Amino acid sequence: MSENILIVEDEEKIARLLQIELESEGYQVTSVYNGPDGLEAYRSGGFDLILLDVMLPGMSGIEVLRRIRAADPSTAVLLLTAKSSVEDKVSGLDLGANDYITKPFQIEELLARIRAALRLRAAAPARHEEPGAWLVAADLRLNEQTREVMRGEQRIELTPREFDLLVYLLKNKRQVLNREQILTAVWGYDYYGDTNVVDVYIRYVRKKIAAPQAPELIQTIRGVGYVLKDDV
Repeated sequence: MSENILIVEDEEKIARLLQIELESEGYQVTSVYNGPDGLEAYRSGGFDLILLDVMLPGMSGIEVLRRIRAADPSTAVLLLTAKSSVEDKVSGLDLGANDYITKPFQIEELLARIRAALRLRAAAPARHEEPGAWLVAADLRLNEQTREVMRGEQRIELTPREFDLLVYLLKNKRQVLNREQILTAVWGYDYYGDTNVVDVYIRYVRKKIAAPQAPELIQTIRGVGYVLKDDV
């Protein structure tokens, strides 16, 4: 069964060209041209991936993304953006997008990113943990089923990407992980962005899980990468 893709792009010529290219690759494609219609189409269900332009009439792509991620952490979302600074890219990912691609782009690159996002979605293991099953390091606890994160008695709020990063570190605690390993596991096999996005997100997570007079759990191994230790 071919994957179902939703295009939300206000430039109809671009949307039509994308639809033709994607349909020629065997995908089922639906196109809409503004934010409210994009959200409505998504809510109709059945999409494996959404190509979402950031600048949309009626409702911004970022607002559409926020509303999707409020209830749905699994549908793949690729942002189409004209912005190219590292800060804007990190901001988009931080809101829950799986990836981004900056306009103008080559269709071959877009297709590669779509394949990567769909592979990662298909490879995501089904979660059968009981609600009480926690990943633990020292007084830090994380529950994949309920998406709760606690440091001692303090509840911690993480973005979807920060959560995925912390899950990976906890599942590989005491193992030194280089940036490429982290990118592959958290961002996907065909991620094309800068490796410094790992450093940015490590900094975000460190700050959020920090506790007064408590040891730093995520440590930097200079020249190599990072390790999460529970015996510091």
